[in-house]
Amino acid sequence: MANTHSAISFGLVNIPVVYNPIIKNNDTSFNQLHKKCGSRIHYQKYCDHCKKVVREPDIIKGYEYEKGEYVTFTKEELTNIQVGTKDTIEIIAFVPETEVETYYYEKSYILTSEKKSKAYSLFIEVLKKSKKVAIAKTTMSSKFYYCLLKYREGNILMTTLYFEEEINIPETPNEAKFTKKELELAMQLVEHLSSHFKPSEYKDEYQNGIKEAIEEKIEGHSITKKKQKKKPSMKDLVTSLQKSLEV
Repeated sequence: MANTHSAISFGLVNIPVVYNPIIKNNDTSFNQLHKKCGSRIHYQKYCDHCKKVVREPDIIKGYEYEKGEYVTFTKEELTNIQVGTKDTIEIIAFVPETEVETYYYEKSYILTSEKKSKAYSLFIEVLKKSKKVAIAKTTMSSKFYYCLLKYREGNILMTTLYFEEEINIPETPNEAKFTKKELELAMQLVEHLSSHFKPSEYKDEYQNGIKEAIEEKIEGHSITKKKQKKKPSMKDLVTSLQKSLEV
């Protein structure tokens, strides 16, 4: 969604912005090949009833409301029911950031201005001065979202939010009692492991392993499983905590 244009609707003020995704996919992409000959596998949309491959223009969307019974929709009909927030980020409220639990957060974007804009600068200052975040609604790639806008290092950070019905938090079981000694040891372990958050130190060990394995395979080497140390299993909580402090 890089360089996608939109506009923040702040009352009657219109603030042109550009979406800039701040997360990129770091996963290594694999193709599926035929084991026998090594050729690429291709996917075709096939109709079992007509026994033939179907072209994209001949496909419509359907919702199965009963077994084998569908109501169908054309692209035009689906467009007609879209919420009227396309190309607009409409502010609906300002709330304390602490009221929005982080598990509502989905994807984040930086909203920048392509040129000097008094309205953009003013809105940033409003977010800083009010010490609140803006709740807005918008449509991205035909999907409707509520989102959160906040000040972040001279720019506006927009995070799309999950809906309440999408959140699934299990019930908390009854609390088990622990001893004062166990709490003291656990707090010592926290202190023992205390540090500062340095994102550059946290590497994707799995993806790095895949990249190394690819180079090994290119050079004709086979991939063997790395031995991993097994952690000792201890049933006694105090002993487990004490041994943890020795590591």
